[in-house]
Amino acid sequence: MERKPPHIITLKGLNKNIQPLCGRYQPPVSPLHFMQCYSYLIPSGLLLDSLPLHYMAFYDIPKPERDKLVEQINNDILSEIIRYSRLSPTENNEAGSNANSIKKVISYFSDEDTYIRKTAYLAIGKIYSSDRSLRKKVLALLETLLKADDFKIRQTVVNTAGEIGKTDFEIVQHFFDTGLFDEHHSIRNAVIGSVKKMGEKNHEPILQWAKKYLHHEDKEIRREICHGIELRGRTHPQDILPMLKELQHDKTKRVSSTLVHVLGQIAYKKGCLETVLKDLKTWDNHEVVEKAIEEIIDVHDRYQNFSYYTQEQAKEITTKMGF
Repeated sequence: MERKPPHIITLKGLNKNIQPLCGRYQPPVSPLHFMQCYSYLIPSGLLLDSLPLHYMAFYDIPKPERDKLVEQINNDILSEIIRYSRLSPTENNEAGSNANSIKKVISYFSDEDTYIRKTAYLAIGKIYSSDRSLRKKVLALLETLLKADDFKIRQTVVNTAGEIGKTDFEIVQHFFDTGLFDEHHSIRNAVIGSVKKMGEKNHEPILQWAKKYLHHEDKEIRREICHGIELRGRTHPQDILPMLKELQHDKTKRVSSTLVHVLGQIAYKKGCLETVLKDLKTWDNHEVVEKAIEEIIDVHDRYQNFSYYTQEQAKEITTKMGF
């Protein structure tokens, strides 16, 4: 049976009439994404960019339609990158400035829905890893978008660089050097999130890069670096303990609190507690060590479903090791 848009839908009444069909209000999603799943609701001939609508969030869309949307985003981005790669240098510069050739990429990178943006940066990460011929153009595209006024675009650029950096960190390192000092907190958080995921896959260059900022004059940079290297330490605490040790005398409370938190996070998996405790025996800031031991014991209770030892066993081991 053919589905026709209700005749009552008008520009003025569109928002009210679509709401019951789409469920509760959600953060806005671009008209493009709504159309991909619900185009039959919209009368032909309307200028979608002018519609003041609120649509379904990504995970409120039924899974079959969500899968189609992901496929559409992947295809749109690949098509635009291929088209972008065929432009001459002059055309490329013009396209970068007026965004004519990358409209859909910009739309996805700036979407209000976090998961639309994530789908977009995962798509570009896959394109970079699977097609060597497009790599230079992918990087050029990211360079252009990093200058965008919209913080969500810059955030998505950094997250894209994080996907690339899992295997090819040096080529995207400058995105993190820039993003770490961005005026907007979401870009700085994206740097730390990227450092975490890259550190799991490609830890050596990531940790070398992080060392540059370990004693930066800005306390927030020091704190963010300490937090960023945590994930590698959860499975390989020996890789980050020397860096953490360098922060033991940091006088900023936010940095020392993050340091204690990270020490707790890297001590509860199999084989990690003894490694962390052995290293802490060599530290000379006894106040920080004492707080770290308290945090480590507490973590074994808070994470009891994930910890290798029970809290009582962790207490016994720390006592046996002289704490």
